[in-house]
Amino acid sequence: MEDRKHIEVCFTPGEYEYFKGEYDIVVVIDVLRATSAICAAFDNGIKSIIPVATIDEAREYQKKGFLVGAERQGQIVEGFDFGNSPYSYMKEELKGQEVVLSTTNGTKALSIAADAPTVVVGALNNIDALCEWLSVQDKNVLCLCSGWQDKFNLEDTICAGAICDQLISSGNFVSDEDSSIAAKYLYLSAWENPLGYLKSSSHRRRLKNLNLNEDIKYCLTPNKTKVIPILKDGKLVKL
Repeated sequence: MEDRKHIEVCFTPGEYEYFKGEYDIVVVIDVLRATSAICAAFDNGIKSIIPVATIDEAREYQKKGFLVGAERQGQIVEGFDFGNSPYSYMKEELKGQEVVLSTTNGTKALSIAADAPTVVVGALNNIDALCEWLSVQDKNVLCLCSGWQDKFNLEDTICAGAICDQLISSGNFVSDEDSSIAAKYLYLSAWENPLGYLKSSSHRRRLKNLNLNEDIKYCLTPNKTKVIPILKDGKLVKL
């Protein structure tokens, strides 16, 4: 028991300060849609992504000639190249490019976690590859859910619960926090039918109202890719 590492879950960026400093690896999760889109981007051959927390920072990069994606409240911010739809990042012309991204929740969580020793991006679409990599790192891991405007959300918590379950099943990890245990059981009750389970989730309703059903389906489909994006010197690159 002594040498097992910890896998824990933080429900929102607002609670991160209670966990800060205790974990070697922070996995930032924003299933609908930032981290799913980031994984899709690297799967498509994007060179790097610079995540920024604010629209002002995004505009500064735009002035310098960068391709910039910006999303707020589920919609593309006026004047930017794209938002955070995974499909925006599957375009041929983005291969080999460096792009800048700012989103309502995901890039905020990335900037909050930036001082951790290692920060990687997790989603349902890269979950098995991510868990495989995490399981051999022999490090304490924290899943940081981006939530919705600093509030708890279902899809990120279920994804974090799935990561917990896989790592605990490996026999090399334990969870102590109630948040981690809750996330794991939420995942176990949802996993047979994540789409159905999340039908009534607030952000799924929000996106559905914006006619983003294809995005929802993509983001809630596990293992579309094996890429693991990692934060290096302020940029996300492929591990």
